Amino acid sequence: MAKDKTVYTCTECGGSTPKWQGKCPNCGAWNSLIEGVAEAAGNQRHRFASLAPASEVAVLADIEAAEVPRTPTGIDELDRVLGGGIVEGGVILIGGDPGIGKSTLLLQALDGLQRASVPTLYVTGEESGAQVALRSRRLGLDASQVKVLAEIQLEKIQATIQAQQPAVAVIDSIQTVYSDQLTSAPGSVAQVRECAAHLTRLAKAGGTTIVLVGHVTKEGALAGPRVLEHMVDTVLYFEGDTHSSFRLVRAIKNRFGAVNEIGVFAMTEKGLKGVANPSAIFLSQHSEPVPGSCVLVTLEGTRPMLVEIQALVDSGGPSPRRLSVGLDRDRLAMLLAVLHRHAGVACMDQDVFVNAVGGVRISEPAADLAVMLAITSSLRGRALPKGFLAFGEVGLAGEVRPAPRGQERLREAAKLGFSVAIVPKANAPKGKARELEGLTIHAVERIEEALEVVRGLQ
Repeated sequence: MAKDKTVYTCTECGGSTPKWQGKCPNCGAWNSLIEGVAEAAGNQRHRFASLAPASEVAVLADIEAAEVPRTPTGIDELDRVLGGGIVEGGVILIGGDPGIGKSTLLLQALDGLQRASVPTLYVTGEESGAQVALRSRRLGLDASQVKVLAEIQLEKIQATIQAQQPAVAVIDSIQTVYSDQLTSAPGSVAQVRECAAHLTRLAKAGGTTIVLVGHVTKEGALAGPRVLEHMVDTVLYFEGDTHSSFRLVRAIKNRFGAVNEIGVFAMTEKGLKGVANPSAIFLSQHSEPVPGSCVLVTLEGTRPMLVEIQALVDSGGPSPRRLSVGLDRDRLAMLLAVLHRHAGVACMDQDVFVNAVGGVRISEPAADLAVMLAITSSLRGRALPKGFLAFGEVGLAGEVRPAPRGQERLREAAKLGFSVAIVPKANAPKGKARELEGLTIHAVERIEEALEVVRGLQ
């Protein structure tokens, strides 16, 4: 069989050339040539041939749909993020900052699967087998039967997976793997894309679940081409401060489950342990209520969580600062304008700092009402009542809009012992009842109504 040759393809016009040049000889675009592989004429089967034989055109309603079987990893929080467990032939991409716990979590998951008689393989490209064994001893996995391969050449990795036939294989990491068919260095755009494509084909053809560990850039995005995220079935991000013991694993993409689902872990001496009640870590333990603090019920995937929003309003100079941690800074500026225009609360000469406790990142607009009440509480120096919470989106006209799945949020708050809630009118229980298991609910339609209710409670 003839050997494949290297070719450089232009991303602008699609033309190709056998040698790299700074300028495309076809369209004249600069720095647009990307390395690839040209199929030799002697190859009978194209390297990008379809994974399955061609099928006839069928009506969607006539295609038989079956539930996808899942295999639990034994780690409840990881299974929650994955949608119930791993899927046969699925490809999972997990990324996060260095040292945050990606390899630790995957080694624990593989050990749990191996103990459940699921054949596994751990391919390490950044460590030796002795280093992996040393980490397993630290995690208390002394008798682990997980098979380990220290290799970075794609062709050898493929041959090992085909020979061993593991049900789950971890590639740690995809940026270290290289193919002999390309001349570029491991971690380059061409190598990452080519190796990920081959491993994805291997997973779909053989039924092996492959987990790819990906590096991240300084901005926190996965390194390499964005097509890498399109190729895989599931994309997970590790979040959290390396100085804190808590970690969040968030599903950004999942073809077999809900997106934005999160799993909460605590880093211990024996590895990562799931946190059964994550609301507890996002709530500060104040002996008495303090000004500038308001509890929010946010929704992460299918899980309602209680998070404390803290605000500090202090005298500013000629250019007051607006700073938010865990919340959108531009949205904070908008909320301050709405607070001034419709509720008469002016902060134009004040520094405003807002923080979501515990390092959690909140992107949903349902946090608006809690942020505005925390700011008002700090500005006036008066604490909100004990056992108080709020949620709801606030529009530019000052209206309080409903949040999705409001009843689930209220039930979670009642279960944790909260007694007073301010919510959008559309999220309040129907009928005359305004209490839910000891939780008194105040329904409001506008931001000024919410502030009036708070003044009556303080």
